[in-house]
Amino acid sequence: MRGTRWLVSYMANETPILRTVDLKKHYQRSGQTRFLSKGKKVTVKAVDGVSISIPRGKTLAIVGESGCGKTTLARTVALLTEPTSGEIHLDGAMIGVPGSDRRKAYQRMQMVFQDPDSSLDPRMRVGRIIEEPLRGLTDMSEADVETEATRSLVAVGLGEDFLDRLPRQLSGGQKQRVAIARAISTHPKLLILDEPTSALDASVQAQILRLLVELQDKFDLSYMLITHNIAVARYLSDIVAVMYAGNIVESGPTKEVTERPRHPYTMALIASAPDPDPWKRNLLSTEITGEVPSAISPPPGCKFNPRCPYAEGICSEISPPLEEVGPEHLVACHFSSKTVPK
Repeated sequence: MRGTRWLVSYMANETPILRTVDLKKHYQRSGQTRFLSKGKKVTVKAVDGVSISIPRGKTLAIVGESGCGKTTLARTVALLTEPTSGEIHLDGAMIGVPGSDRRKAYQRMQMVFQDPDSSLDPRMRVGRIIEEPLRGLTDMSEADVETEATRSLVAVGLGEDFLDRLPRQLSGGQKQRVAIARAISTHPKLLILDEPTSALDASVQAQILRLLVELQDKFDLSYMLITHNIAVARYLSDIVAVMYAGNIVESGPTKEVTERPRHPYTMALIASAPDPDPWKRNLLSTEITGEVPSAISPPPGCKFNPRCPYAEGICSEISPPLEEVGPEHLVACHFSSKTVPK
């Protein structure tokens, strides 16, 4: 379990590889829906004030249900969509602001997408796919570009004979290895992994996860992992942040959060995850009812309150702040005292 590799505080004095401060991504929407009259505009708060920190050489997993905002957070951090407000600090420098060097930022930060079929150009051969960021982001000679592309391909477990193949000639796992090879070709310090194994068969998922562990150790990489799979977060991450309706509701060392969750939503997520050990199934009995709230019309106060078994009047009036309930363990819940493990 990667969570046992928790060695340093993510709030320590060492500059983290990535830090966001009150990061927001809001969208303006208009049109006629069940929440919106024709012609009226509303704000969709996809990411609503997220502050995270990733230590060097560590993995932060962002977990949550579909629609919670975790992919929007990843794309905003990667500058694929402009933040509405807040700060993004990469390797000690603020990025995504006027005057910042995006070319330099993309040398240090790369992204691996969920579906390699849509992220790899079907008309380009593997060699050209891996070489593309090297040509756009570095000043390498053509010979060095080709050498670096080959090195990256070998690093992910594929031979030089794959350089001339097209994506349609590869299996799903091989395509994702090519996507990872492209991402590491510029020697980045941070990889953003958006559900990197969810489109793959179970046996191939395990191979890709092992590869990511090996690459992290070999190249001293830091990861921001987006996943809905608690088991993947347990295996790969040192820190986990649980996201719900655009906000972080719980965060801390992976081992602590997954074994002693304190937010009712986290408890329900873990309880719903399949476990091959029958003696460990459903030890957490918190049950979630209802649906994820609309980003157009979220409930007042704590956004989880309509689905929470512990909710009281204050929960529909005041949004709880993240507060420490243990060493580096933060929870946003008015009644976290009721969830203390017995």
